[in-house]
Amino acid sequence: MDYHFDQPVDRKHTDCIKWDATGPDVLPMWIADMDFKAAPVIQQALEDRVAHGIFGYTQTPQRFYDAILGWWKKRHGFAVHPDWLIPVTGVIPALSALIRALTAPGDKILLQPPVYNHFFASIAHCDRQAVQNNLRLYNGVYHLDYDDLENKAADPAVKLLLLSNPHNPVGRVWTAEELLRIGEICLRHHVVVVSDEIHSDLVYDPHRHTPFASLGHDYALQSITVSSPSKTFNIAGLQAAYLFSENDVFRKHVRHILEMQEMALLNPFAIEALIAAYEHGEDWLESLKTYLAANFTYLTDFCRTHLPQVDVIPLQATYLVWLDGRSVIPSAADFTDRLLHEQQLWLSPGTLYGDAGEGFLRVNIACPRILLEEGLTRLVKAF
Repeated sequence: MDYHFDQPVDRKHTDCIKWDATGPDVLPMWIADMDFKAAPVIQQALEDRVAHGIFGYTQTPQRFYDAILGWWKKRHGFAVHPDWLIPVTGVIPALSALIRALTAPGDKILLQPPVYNHFFASIAHCDRQAVQNNLRLYNGVYHLDYDDLENKAADPAVKLLLLSNPHNPVGRVWTAEELLRIGEICLRHHVVVVSDEIHSDLVYDPHRHTPFASLGHDYALQSITVSSPSKTFNIAGLQAAYLFSENDVFRKHVRHILEMQEMALLNPFAIEALIAAYEHGEDWLESLKTYLAANFTYLTDFCRTHLPQVDVIPLQATYLVWLDGRSVIPSAADFTDRLLHEQQLWLSPGTLYGDAGEGFLRVNIACPRILLEEGLTRLVKAF
């Protein structure tokens, strides 16, 4: 089926953050949402719910849980027990609740920069301390620094590791072997792993996503996974997400925080969208991944020809491309500011994801090809 990913959709004047937070001539390729319409099955499910005409308080039905269980079993070969699941309104609120539930003010939390900027924000908002276990870039591929992780996890004040799995923004899919080494270190030092797997469905062949909780019983008991269909199916505005853990004590603490924050109820549209996506959206997703892979190939070829001074980090997952411009970009923040004002192109500076991102740029390629072509043309003019 043709889902018309090549067809531009005018998103201006719809109050979307991506397009309406700046000037009318700016091409935004920064925030992680897509410029594609949601899958037709999702649109139809929402239309059907709207037709009912009443939108009162909504309980989360069993079919919501069943859709999640079926998706993880089919897509990732992992059997999530229904008792492990807790619905939440988003991955970011879930991270905040988990930090408050499992740590105390002043505790330390590990993260692996360059990494998702809201990890830093959630830690700071909860009055905890971030401890950075920087990734290492060798021959164009990012690797984990296990020795540094071991040393920092040994600090008794370190209570959690926020793991980006797959990794945003560097696009790495961690292998089972890599995750096991992380798990072994964290088990040894009683550090709880919070695995953010929101990008787990946007993995490109031949890579395969490994759920952290699938590593074994001990690792499942010492971890909590957060995920959502929001990135995969472009429904972030509907606020449908969930977390799961085999550890019933963790779940009890998290439920308490969610109830205190009055975040226990999903809206009816979030419920219907998740069910439609997970039960009927697989064909759309496979078509999307094919289109995104072709966009990445186009970007790689373009940079090789027109921007040889910029290295493209291989994209194993996500639709967020990590560009290494360290040889020509002394300040990512200054460069992206100039790019925005002179070329009307909005990219994310690598330093948004920690100091380890200096000299890098993050580019969202989840858009029709014509927009990608225009964005890259504007990027070239900035050098």
